[in-house]
Amino acid sequence: MVNQTFIQYFHWYYNEEQKLWQKAIQESGKLQEMGITGAWLPPAYKSTEGADSTGYDCYDLYDLGEFDQKNSIPTRHGSKDEYLQAINALQEKGIMVMADIVFNHKAGADELEKVAVRRVDPENRAEFISDVFEIEAWTKFTFPGRGGKYSDFVWDKNCFSGTDWAEDLKETAIFSIQNEYGEGWEEVPSSELGNYDYLMFSDIEFRNKAVREELKRWGEWYYETCGMDGFRLDAVKHIAPDYLNEWLDHMRNKFNKDFFVVGENWVLDDVANLRSYIDLTEGRMQLFDSMLHHNFYQAGLQGDQYDMSKIFVDTLVESHPHLSVTFVDNHDSQPLQSLEAYVDFWFRPLAYAMILLREQGIPCIFYPDLYGAKYVDKDHEGQDRDVELVFVEGLPQMTQIRRDFAHGFQRDYIDHQNCIGWTREGDEEHGDSGVAVVLSNGEEGHKNMEIGKGHAGQIFIDAIGGREDEVMVNEEGWAEFFCNAGSVSVWIRKK
Repeated sequence: MVNQTFIQYFHWYYNEEQKLWQKAIQESGKLQEMGITGAWLPPAYKSTEGADSTGYDCYDLYDLGEFDQKNSIPTRHGSKDEYLQAINALQEKGIMVMADIVFNHKAGADELEKVAVRRVDPENRAEFISDVFEIEAWTKFTFPGRGGKYSDFVWDKNCFSGTDWAEDLKETAIFSIQNEYGEGWEEVPSSELGNYDYLMFSDIEFRNKAVREELKRWGEWYYETCGMDGFRLDAVKHIAPDYLNEWLDHMRNKFNKDFFVVGENWVLDDVANLRSYIDLTEGRMQLFDSMLHHNFYQAGLQGDQYDMSKIFVDTLVESHPHLSVTFVDNHDSQPLQSLEAYVDFWFRPLAYAMILLREQGIPCIFYPDLYGAKYVDKDHEGQDRDVELVFVEGLPQMTQIRRDFAHGFQRDYIDHQNCIGWTREGDEEHGDSGVAVVLSNGEEGHKNMEIGKGHAGQIFIDAIGGREDEVMVNEEGWAEFFCNAGSVSVWIRKK
């Protein structure tokens, strides 16, 4: 059995001279050597800022860098041909590709329309604070640069449930669009702010059957054009889950393909919200374990005051390991982003050991942790701030160890506030496999752990943490394994 390991192959501020699609082509062999089995690529379609857009302010889902729209033919990451080449290059190396799907909203409309709306309280979107009145809103998408190629569908005010800008009033607010599909917002999984259907830009109206069918047609075109292996679904807590279920069932049935799907449901307060979403979608998709990320963030802040024996408590990977995609950070939590909660640098190797070298969950590593990153943006006070994200020492080795050694029965020793560990016994399929992991957020640590009688008499060495000891497993399959202070050690057989 192959241990899946994904990489989020981008970050919000990707600014390298080489375009991302070209870099993915170039690096595909390196990723394969590291043991990477899946790559999540960013949104590939034309967005409001053209060649400068991250892709989450999506304009035309059918423009993958092919048409002269938004002052550019290529997207930020390259042309359509380069995108297709990147997918092919990764797949040729045995790396499955996940495409990023943004269904919640559209931005950058082509024409104004007169739209009947009601203002809502931004802190309680379930409460109207005005009668119905009319505004001029950017809600008509005709895509003149594409000229009807691939689809002649026109998005208009009937395709949206809300917007945030009244052109005639020059006013920013949250406006609920009054249409025939129901009073107010759709029922969505999140009850934050009263109802969290509305997130940004022009919010898509999934109660409109024409919209539902158009997005299915687009899904068919996207797969037939690109041949991706799965999807990352953006902002799922803002979208009616019955439509995502419908869309996924349609795609899987149409192509008789079990696409790998992971949803972004950003939850930090109560893991019950993640678990209830699993129920709503009946296991059709994995979810990112944002609760585990939050625990990592707190552990990095609190140092040796954090109780490491509780690191997996109230996480998705604790209750639904087969549906949990684990991660340390992503483009939303990186420095200067709205959900900034970047795990402290000293703790990142420990966090990666906990997602890469355990049986539970599918880990997703973050681009800057492999390549590093430097960028400048405004901080929350409006001041320019320089950011440098350094790569994580030992990360490529850990992904290789996951592939080659982290197999077989797992024994946990997560029983101490500062020092925890576990072992994987190994299996016959992977020769010399088996690994012991010890980590400490305080002083130098050690754990007496069982790794199995099959390793009796074998010498183990630390492949990551800098320990020079050699540890011999006794005849009962036990040994004392060590780690340095505030560090992680990963013990494998000495060759």
